[in-house]
Amino acid sequence: MIHAPSNPHFSPRTDWLAARARLTPGKTALVDTLCGRRAVSYGEWNSIVNRTARYFLHTLDIKPGDRVAVLAKNRVEYLDIWFALGKIGGILQNLNWRLSERELASLIADAAPSVLVYDAACADLAAALTRDSDLQTVALDDPLPGSRRLSERENHSDDNFTVELSPEAPWVICYTGGSTGLPKGALLSHRAIFSNAINTVFSWGINADDVALLNAPLFHTGGLNVLTAPLVCAGGTSLVTGGFDVNETFDAVESGGVTVFFGVPTMFIEMQRHPRWATADFSRVRFVISGGAPCPQPVFEAFREKGVEFKTGYGLTEAGPNTFWLPAHQVREKTGAVGYPLWSVEVKTARPDGSECAPDETGELRIRGPHVFSGYWNNPDATAAAFDEAGWLKTGDLAARDADGCYRILGRLKEMFISGGENVFPSEIESVLHEFEPVAEAAVIGVPDAKWGEVGAAFVALKHENSATSTDILTFCKTRLAAYKIPKTVTFLPGLPKTGANKIDKLALKRLIEE
Repeated sequence: MIHAPSNPHFSPRTDWLAARARLTPGKTALVDTLCGRRAVSYGEWNSIVNRTARYFLHTLDIKPGDRVAVLAKNRVEYLDIWFALGKIGGILQNLNWRLSERELASLIADAAPSVLVYDAACADLAAALTRDSDLQTVALDDPLPGSRRLSERENHSDDNFTVELSPEAPWVICYTGGSTGLPKGALLSHRAIFSNAINTVFSWGINADDVALLNAPLFHTGGLNVLTAPLVCAGGTSLVTGGFDVNETFDAVESGGVTVFFGVPTMFIEMQRHPRWATADFSRVRFVISGGAPCPQPVFEAFREKGVEFKTGYGLTEAGPNTFWLPAHQVREKTGAVGYPLWSVEVKTARPDGSECAPDETGELRIRGPHVFSGYWNNPDATAAAFDEAGWLKTGDLAARDADGCYRILGRLKEMFISGGENVFPSEIESVLHEFEPVAEAAVIGVPDAKWGEVGAAFVALKHENSATSTDILTFCKTRLAAYKIPKTVTFLPGLPKTGANKIDKLALKRLIEE
């Protein structure tokens, strides 16, 4: 049973673009940097998305509740598909193209999409995933044998139309992880996505003059919901790129009119290591917000030396992801704090018994509000475990609030670590390591890394001494895991340390790293 948040007190519009096309038809919605910086107005984009929606309805027979998986890098057509599904009640399954074939196959089996859309870069992977299935495929570029083309949408009308949808209708299944490391599909409803957008517009001050660089991957809630959806609500502009490129980022900041910018610390570190950093002009940028991983203090300071309002963000797929805002006058005073809860967001820090912590007392961060997800796809047990009896989402993150009510994130209750903005779950890697025949025991922990924030360190005990090398183990992992999940180091031990309960003692492993 899906757990509905306690206060969905309004009915969001399900056709955002039709509303925007009425209000500001000539305003630039998107700039397609992959097609010569082609500007797309809200009126034009609404027409394109109407054709796309009718293509899904009438050619592909997508009905409300049907899933459409997209395996592609960032591009304008990805956004067309997302908003077309929003018009007709379809559900976007945004697949992470960095995952291995095996990992992706499990996600496709879980959500059972009716259609798989792919780009040229993912064509071979799409072919492998659909080799023995009757899953419909649609190509964004040159099609595989048996695939349709998204360009067929041009045969359909661009008139507005209405499909009645509940605010609780799911719009996106965005896969995240948990303490078990098994992927879980977070159901993001129209209510949740709209609430996050409105919270962001009201609380962050997003407006029609804002321009954001969209280079965060659209397989993450960050790419979809940190700035992209809020900008549609406000009538602002997104510069759509294929992904992070440091030179392209400097170009966008200096000549592309970028006023707001979201990224992960790895991106900001790469920018500050680049020769263009010294002369880069950030005078148009209102603020930069960092999320996805802890951000080193020197990164904050380097931006502030350029006069940029650099903020720490906090969010998770299951809630928003936008949750807090730190006002400009407190950015230097409360460096590293995430700030105060947004417009319709409730937060608290809780003790293990659920009672609220006092100021400056560390506890688990819990969140409640209309921006919270509906539950996990096909996983009622995980859904029930995610909420407490009062309907608060249990984040698993440690936080504290000061006497002013300003929050600071202190760490994680879970063993998960974040590498380059990607969540990595040790148990998933450990499972793969145990598949390698020579391995008797394996454990993985996250360790600090100057470039990626954190990386995995594997500890392995072999069944027979010298029966495998670190290269053997890492090569085995490469066929089964995304690159960012592969451990950076492998340390061989005669046996892994155990606790009194005969569990692997990861604190002892951390001490080995620190010695």
